[in-house]
Amino acid sequence: MKLRPVGILGTGKYVPEKVLTNADLEKMVETNDEWIVTRTGMKERHIAAEHEASSDLAYQASLIALKNAGIAPEDLDLIVVATITPDSAFPSTACLLQERLGAKKAAAFDLSAACSGFIYGLANASNFIATGMYKHALVIGAECLSKITDYTDRNTCILFGDGAGAVVLGEVPEGRGFQSFELGADGAGAELLKLAGGGSRCPSSVDSVQSGKHFIYMAGSEVFKFAVRIMGNAAEEALRKAGLAKGDIDLLVPHQANIRIIQASLNRLDLPEEKCMINLHKYGNVSAASIPIALAEADEEGRLKQGDCVVLVGFGGGLTWGASVIRW
Repeated sequence: MKLRPVGILGTGKYVPEKVLTNADLEKMVETNDEWIVTRTGMKERHIAAEHEASSDLAYQASLIALKNAGIAPEDLDLIVVATITPDSAFPSTACLLQERLGAKKAAAFDLSAACSGFIYGLANASNFIATGMYKHALVIGAECLSKITDYTDRNTCILFGDGAGAVVLGEVPEGRGFQSFELGADGAGAELLKLAGGGSRCPSSVDSVQSGKHFIYMAGSEVFKFAVRIMGNAAEEALRKAGLAKGDIDLLVPHQANIRIIQASLNRLDLPEEKCMINLHKYGNVSAASIPIALAEADEEGRLKQGDCVVLVGFGGGLTWGASVIRW
């Protein structure tokens, strides 16, 4: 069976109005702007309002992506939402989004791979289209990390923000679109980055809430070492599968977790900073929404040109990682 070439037809992003700056954090925990910027590169992040949930952010980003793709919601066959902060355990955030968009014929499901979730979602959705099962898919990374962040923990509260990024996938001309995917996981590192409370292992209770098990836990130095190694490895493997080399990259769109991790990836790939999309100073780490927000912003800024070799790469809890090469 001949597979159809699949690519991105339109991008969109949305972030909440409220901004949390480093100066604001200085009033909340023992930290300062210089310390945060030096170690993370972050200056501010957007925070969802009390009434906003991940589906609300996903909806706004999806409207923009659909408009840019010239696709009506009723023409969607599939909706995939990558998130670790769903509106609820079930129904899926994707089903809530489907109803709100009016995408009546679309199948819908959530996907959980933490910060790698968007790339996992692209790999899933693109294969549905490549095989001819579906024609158009909407893939979203949406997060409200502020809802699971402990704002008394100075090691984690400086990192995370809220937002959503979306793309519409469909058939593209031969030679364009996704050239390869590299996905991976290492469950041996599951304890390094997690949200312990609320599942079947540790159901919600007074004790689970009081002991902070419903907040993000991260073993920072171990995750940092893993990320520095795996980002370069994943990108190089995706390039190898696509029959391309490091020198072929026109734009790198990495997960926006830490400026030092991004710089290590650039060194590994022999890329100058101008060939990298960096926006973590404005949004912080938005988990599964990080890469699609950066991709949409690169699109808005005219940094994505026809024929460009674009590499997406990320890592996350699980531990997981993913990379994709796209011929734009």
